[in-house]
Amino acid sequence: MQPTRPGRPDPRAQAQQAQMAAAMAGAVDLAAVKARSEAAARAQTAPPPSAAAPAGAPGGAVVDVTEATFQAEVLDRSFQVPVVLDLWAEWCGPCKQLSPVLERLAAEGGGSWVLAKVDVDANPALAQGLRVQGIPAVKAVWQGQLIAEFNGAIPEEQAREFVAELVRATTGGAVPGEAAEPELEDPRLDAAEAALERGDLAAAEAAYQAVLAEEPDHPDAGIALRQVQLFRRAEEAGPDALAAADAAPDDIAAQTRAADFLLGTGNIEAAFERLLEVIRRTAGEERDEARKHLVELFGVVGDQDPRVGAARRALTTALF
Repeated sequence: MQPTRPGRPDPRAQAQQAQMAAAMAGAVDLAAVKARSEAAARAQTAPPPSAAAPAGAPGGAVVDVTEATFQAEVLDRSFQVPVVLDLWAEWCGPCKQLSPVLERLAAEGGGSWVLAKVDVDANPALAQGLRVQGIPAVKAVWQGQLIAEFNGAIPEEQAREFVAELVRATTGGAVPGEAAEPELEDPRLDAAEAALERGDLAAAEAAYQAVLAEEPDHPDAGIALRQVQLFRRAEEAGPDALAAADAAPDDIAAQTRAADFLLGTGNIEAAFERLLEVIRRTAGEERDEARKHLVELFGVVGDQDPRVGAARRALTTALF
C-alpha cells in the first residue's frame, strides 16, 4: 500500500473506509474514517520509536503491549513505522526460540520498525480479535491494517527477510525524525480529499480526473483515481455480488464484480485469489479478461504491498 503522504490523509484508505461502511450498512458512515484520521494525527505528534529505550518500555523499538496500550503502541504507531506483532505465551517453547531473534532484529533496525510483544494468555481479547489460532504468530501492521503474517518459529534468515521486505514495502527504511526533503503540498488535491471525507466518491473521481487532465503524470492523482473508481465499482456490485459469482462460476463478469467488492471491502487476498482461480481453470479470451482485471487490481493496491508481489508470483505460475 502507498504510505500516507505527510500532512495528508491516505486517499485509498479514506475511500476504502467510507466504501466499506456504504457496502455493509447501505449508507456512508464516516466514523471509521474519523477514527483512522485521528490515529494518524496522534502519530504525527508522538515522538518516534527509539532503539535506545529500555526493552519492553513504551516508545521503544521493542514494546510489551496490552489491551490498554494496543491503540497507542500498535495502531497509532503503525502510522509512523511498520509494527510487527509477536504473539507468544510463557509455556510456548517455539516462542522462546523466535522472540529473541525478533528482538535482536528490532534493535538492529534502529527504530525503522517496532516489535510489539503480546502475551496471549494475559490478553485473550487481543488474541481473539487478531484471530490467533496458534503461537508463535507474527503479524505486520501498517497504517492500522494487517498486511503480512506468518505462524511458527522460522530460521533467523527467513525472519530477517520478512522484516526487510516489510520495511521496503512500507517506509523504504526511513526512520521518523530523520531529516528529509519536505514534500510540497498540491492544493489541487484538496477538493478530492474533501469529497472523500464526506463520502462522495463521484466528486472525488471528478476532482482527480481534473488534476490528471492538467498533469497526466501526477504522482498521486493517478493511483488515487484508480482506487476511487474501484470503490465505486464495489459499491455498485454490493454484497450480493459474491453469491451471484458463486452461483455462476463460468461468468467472468460476475467474478470480476465479486473481486471488486472483496477488494473494496478490504479483503485483498480473497479478491486476488478469486481471479487467480478463474485464470487457473479457463483459457483463451476468458482467461485474458480475468488476467487483465487482476493486473488492474494490482495497480489499485500498489506494488509496495507485499500481497501484490505474492499474487504476481501466483499469476506467473498459473499462466505458465
